[in-house]
Amino acid sequence: MTQNQKPKTVYWLENTLYLNITNKCSNNCYFCFKRYKQGVDGFNLTLSYEPTSEEIISELATVLHMRSWNSLVFCGFGEPTERLNMLLEIVNWVRMHFGRSIKIRLDTNGLGYILNPGKDVAAELKRAGVEKVSVSLNAEDNETYEEVCKPIIPGAYKAAINFICSARSLLEVEVTAVRLPEVDLKKIQAIADSLGVAFRVREYIPCFF
Repeated sequence: MTQNQKPKTVYWLENTLYLNITNKCSNNCYFCFKRYKQGVDGFNLTLSYEPTSEEIISELATVLHMRSWNSLVFCGFGEPTERLNMLLEIVNWVRMHFGRSIKIRLDTNGLGYILNPGKDVAAELKRAGVEKVSVSLNAEDNETYEEVCKPIIPGAYKAAINFICSARSLLEVEVTAVRLPEVDLKKIQAIADSLGVAFRVREYIPCFF
């Protein structure tokens, strides 16, 4: 069971590798897995401390040769751009050692510019070798975003929209939203359409005790 396992920075689902590089997050979404689970599919993702890039790369190196992975995704129990420099360092390491043989995606709440003032986040992701970003928007307006995602940073919803606008000319971008009673998926679809990016619905997995 996950609670008896050492926390993982690297885990996998089918043929996709995932990197859990931080448990820090600028949002406190009420539907987030980490509110009621320690991990995913048997992997413990509840970190006891914030790992170093060397530790993550070491763990990643042990599994990259296990099989032919379809993609590598930065997605765990936190917001990866909370540790942007580390994220970029890991991407650079993967590209240096494995070239373009694996597709790299970032799953993000889109608040990277607020979290990393003065940095052109989308451009740096592109330059390092990230090919796709999946932005968890989860709301059709600021009021709904505040209710559902509970951001700890002012102006978060606008920042997420701005991130999408900045990234769409550099990277493959999709907007996602969890199917929730408070959320109007058709309106989010319309926002994605107006921004010229893809849209994907994620199903809400409720907690059962």
